[in-house]
Amino acid sequence: MLKISHMTAALTLALGMAFSTAQADEVTVKQGDTTLRGELTLADGKTAKDGVVLLLHGTFAHNKMEIMQALADLLKEKGYNTLAVNLSFSVDKRPSDMLDCKIEHKHKHEDAIAELDTWMNWLKEQGASKVVVLGHSRGGNQAAWYAAEKDSALLDKVVAVAPATADPDKASKEYEERYKKPLADILAEAQKLVDAGKGDTVMELPGLVYCENAKATANSVIGYYKTDERRNTPNLLSKIKKPMLIVMGSADEVVADLPAKLEGIKQENLKLETVEGADHFFLDLYADELADKVVGFVGW
Repeated sequence: MLKISHMTAALTLALGMAFSTAQADEVTVKQGDTTLRGELTLADGKTAKDGVVLLLHGTFAHNKMEIMQALADLLKEKGYNTLAVNLSFSVDKRPSDMLDCKIEHKHKHEDAIAELDTWMNWLKEQGASKVVVLGHSRGGNQAAWYAAEKDSALLDKVVAVAPATADPDKASKEYEERYKKPLADILAEAQKLVDAGKGDTVMELPGLVYCENAKATANSVIGYYKTDERRNTPNLLSKIKKPMLIVMGSADEVVADLPAKLEGIKQENLKLETVEGADHFFLDLYADELADKVVGFVGW
């Protein structure tokens, strides 16, 4: 009987996953010459008019990575629609995989702001009455950046899950330790090209973010590495007027400095939550607790 029960449970889970997948539709929108891809998941009996949670993944990742898929599935179960967007990184119809490091990198960190705006306009066209922008890791920073600079009546709330922090000195040290070349020298070369109107020039680099032996334009290098206080999420909070939730994992080693950087920041529109035991990616049961905190905050 025990084996049959396990088989039945497994079959039920598989069918549930298949049903969930069947309810998710790929959608696209044009931004200039680039086609952006996303996955729209509607909860049972809901339409875009009931509101949508726009999900944004982290560094060089994609809209079907585990945390994004888990949130889409869990929020659907709780009656929430989601749109999981796939950043293009300047690649037309970029697939839902980790970014191919071998491409010529022409993208910049802040490109995500324009892409989020394109998706927000698309959601408005679909009849969405309200949108929550939820970003994870680097996407959390980009979601906050968007809210700080592109606020609108459609934007209802903002959620940043383990949002990125930034420390230029630390970044320079880590770059040189990993890639054996001073970041300052690379930045100086890139800035010289940009100042000469040659920002599209492709540079041979020991590394770009996670990508080793990368080829990237000078504009891309500046976009990811030039000091910009907006890449440190806590610096953006005072500019955000909509209700905002930041969720941290107590075992997160990727943005381990986030709690300290948030100390002393008090805003009526800001709520801080911690999932005890969760690391940077909120896997397994931690995803359930994360989804519960999101739903409790959004409150639709």
